[in-house]
Amino acid sequence: MRKPTTIERVFIDFDSFFASVEEQLNPRLHGRAVGVVPFDNTEHTCIIAANKIAKRAGVKNIMSVTEAKAVCPDITLVPQNPEKYVNIHHQFLEEIDSVLPIEAVCSIDELVCKLDHRAIANPSETTDAIKARLKRRIGHYITCSFGYAPNRLLAKIASDMDKPNGETFLHPHTLPGRLLDLELEDIPGIGKSMARRLSQANIHTVEQLWQCQPKHLKAIWGNINGERFWYALHGYDITPAPTKRQMYGHGRVLPPEWRDPDNAWRCAKLLTLKAARRLRRANLLARRMGLWIRLRDDSWSQEYVLDYASDDQAVVHGLNTMWRAMRRQLPPSIKIIRLNVALYHLVPPEAIQPDLFNQDRSLRTKWDKLSNTMDSLNRRYARTMISMGPWENPPGGYAGGKIAFTRIPEAEDFW
Repeated sequence: MRKPTTIERVFIDFDSFFASVEEQLNPRLHGRAVGVVPFDNTEHTCIIAANKIAKRAGVKNIMSVTEAKAVCPDITLVPQNPEKYVNIHHQFLEEIDSVLPIEAVCSIDELVCKLDHRAIANPSETTDAIKARLKRRIGHYITCSFGYAPNRLLAKIASDMDKPNGETFLHPHTLPGRLLDLELEDIPGIGKSMARRLSQANIHTVEQLWQCQPKHLKAIWGNINGERFWYALHGYDITPAPTKRQMYGHGRVLPPEWRDPDNAWRCAKLLTLKAARRLRRANLLARRMGLWIRLRDDSWSQEYVLDYASDDQAVVHGLNTMWRAMRRQLPPSIKIIRLNVALYHLVPPEAIQPDLFNQDRSLRTKWDKLSNTMDSLNRRYARTMISMGPWENPPGGYAGGKIAFTRIPEAEDFW
C-alpha cells in the first residue's frame, strides 16, 4: 500500500449547484437570493437547493418554504429543472477534462481528477485555468471549490473546508492539521449511525479517531471498510472499492393536488415503468420489487416477488397487486405524501436457467419482446411515443428524472 509524499488528487465541488445554475441562466435572478423547490405554486414543500446569497441569509437545504421566507423574505423560488442541470454538468465535464483528465464523476456536482506533474508543481495555476474556462463557457454565477490532497477522501474533505469558491490543500506532511478542527460527521463516510457507533467505542473527536489503530476501526465498522477508511484518512492511496448496483428505483414527493390514491397510482405506475426501462437498458432482471408509501403521520410498504422480469407488464402487475393490498389495509381517504418504487435482487439474463415447460416464462418472453420494441420506438423519436397505458407526468414533471446523490439521469430518463 503506497503512501504519497505530495498531493495527487483534486476534488472539485460546485457550490450551490442547482440554484446557481438557475441564477446563471435567468437574468432576472442575477444577484438575488434563489431557492429551488420540487414544484411550483405551493408553500407546502421545502427548499431543495439555495444559492450562495440565500445561504448567507440563513436559508438551508431541506428547509421548509415557510422557514426560508421567514429568514429571507426576498427569496425567489423556482421549480427544479433536472434536465437543465444535467446539460450544464456535461458542459463542465468537457471544460475540466480539457485541463485535467477526470478520474471519476462522483455526482452531478462533484468530480475528482488525478494531478499530472504540472498540476502538482503549480496547483493554483490549474485552479485558475479551470475557473477561467468555466467562467468563459458558462458564466461567473456558478463557482466551484477545489480540494487538493494525496487521495480522494482527503481531497473531498479539503473541498468542503473553504466554500464557496475556495481552494484548500491538505499536504501529507501537514496531516492531521486542519482535520482536527472538524466534527466527526464532517468526514465523508461518518453519518449519524456511524457517529453513534464511534461514540459507543469512546471516540468522540477527530483527534481520537486519528489516534485509533486500523484493526480497531475495522472492528467498529464490522468489515474491511473500517481499515480502508483509516488508511485513507492517514493519506494512503486507497482506491475506492468498485460498487455493484443493487436496485433500480424512483421516488417522488407528490404535489398537494396529486395526494389522493387515484393520482398517486398514476405517479407510481409512471415511476415503475421508468425504473423498468432503466433495468432493460442495463440488461438485467429483477427478482423482487417493493413499494413504500409515506402518509402524513404513518407509512406503509410491501414487497412483491417477480419471476426474474424487466418487462412493463410484469412490473405493472406487481405494482397493481401491492396497490390493491394498500387500498384494503388503509382508509379510503388517505393522503399520500411520498411514494417510492424499486426493482431489486438483480441478475443478468444469462444467469437464469430456462424451463422449456414453464408456460409463464414463454409468455414472459413475449412481453419482453413487446417492451423492447416500445423502447426502440421511443428511442428512435427521443420521447415516449408508446407506453403501457396513459403517460402523464405529475405537476412539476421530471418523474424518474430526479438527480440523486450518486446518479446522474440519462437523456432517456426525461422522456
